[in-house]
Amino acid sequence: MRYFIIAGEQSGDLHGSNLVRGLKENDPSAEVFCWGGDLLLAAGAQILKHYKELAFMGFVAVIRNLGTISKNITLCKKQISEIKPDVVIFIDYPGFNLRIAEWARREGFRTFYYISPKLWAWNEGRVEKIKKYIDRMYIIFPFEVAFYRKHGITVEYLGNPLVDETERRVSLFPVKDIIRRDLGIDGKPVIALLAGSRKHEIELVLPQMMKIIRYFPDHQFILAGVKNIPDELYMHILGNSDIRLLKDKTYEILHLAEAALVTSGTATLEAAIMNTPQVVCYKGDFFSMLIAWMVIRVKYISLVNLIMESEVIRELVQYDLTEKNLLKELKAVLKGGERREKILADYQALNDRIGPSGASGRVARKMVNELKQYSE
Repeated sequence: MRYFIIAGEQSGDLHGSNLVRGLKENDPSAEVFCWGGDLLLAAGAQILKHYKELAFMGFVAVIRNLGTISKNITLCKKQISEIKPDVVIFIDYPGFNLRIAEWARREGFRTFYYISPKLWAWNEGRVEKIKKYIDRMYIIFPFEVAFYRKHGITVEYLGNPLVDETERRVSLFPVKDIIRRDLGIDGKPVIALLAGSRKHEIELVLPQMMKIIRYFPDHQFILAGVKNIPDELYMHILGNSDIRLLKDKTYEILHLAEAALVTSGTATLEAAIMNTPQVVCYKGDFFSMLIAWMVIRVKYISLVNLIMESEVIRELVQYDLTEKNLLKELKAVLKGGERREKILADYQALNDRIGPSGASGRVARKMVNELKQYSE
């Protein structure tokens, strides 16, 4: 069968790549075309458009790029029409994907959604589009079952694919001393900095993180850079600081870290799965945050707290992200800190709630079986 996947961001590329491996395992003749990234390519998909050309984040950035977004929508529809896939699979990225879904459903294509848009956070009205245009929704957070049930949509939680990726990566690691040697990291305790994967996040959050380095002379700070951000941006912000930049080594850095400062998003859940105590740090531009405060309905911004429905980890957002607050909260999660043991215990409860590895394979198997039923 033919599959057309649309993953518009880095996290979608990751989860999409694991899904593709599962699809190929359950459907050896699978042909996969996608909008995605290098991980999807490595998994065996044919890349038609790279997500680097799609990832406009924040209300202001979207408005500035409306022309480009419109052209991308036209191109995507054309490619789907030419390829004629058995199913179009959407991965998060709702502003773009729901528009394609409406068109695809009208044109008679099967539509699956893998990794729900965060409709429970804002713009709940979009649930009606899910009802109209999506044949099957595959969710990755347990609390989404109740959300969709409230709207009369039956979904099934089969686990979170981030567990698959984390376990796979960590299982390949040598002992920590060898990781340190290979990365050129000395024996001082590590504090990881995960400043986001988007330019505007890094520009706003990283300078705030840097303010507290001087308080921890017995630790070393390692910045987990991402490959889609040029070194020049990082180095311009870091200047002559003692922070070490390592790109595409996030899992290794979290594995070594005593604690982490993490921008909200997938990274908060990665840190929790890897048992690394953390403080969430987030700052946006004024207008984007103003709009967010007006429309966002959830109490927390980190996936850890959303899944646990309580404040497991501290969230320092916008005006709360100060030097004083960051210093206090980081001290509390380092060894000997007053909140460290409680966080580690809560992480265990979190892992029990999200369930075991194998989610990607289970979802892929379900998708293939669904399509086989359609064709019978």
